[in-house]
Amino acid sequence: MTAEGRRGRPRGPDKAAFALRLDPALLAAIRRSADADLRSVNAQIEILLREALARRGRRLAESPPESDP
Repeated sequence: MTAEGRRGRPRGPDKAAFALRLDPALLAAIRRSADADLRSVNAQIEILLREALARRGRRLAESPPESDP
């Protein structure tokens, strides 16, 4: 679908989608944390993963530059 054909919020950067099974208590804790930070659960999980990687000294690969349509 083209940008002109989409409705709603503008689409953010492309992200990989995958299923993630979590312990219900862990998901509830993440949900509370996300609510406190005014984020979605998905955004909160992404931030927690980035923080964990940074603590381990892991750097993310550079994102390829976005091409202009």
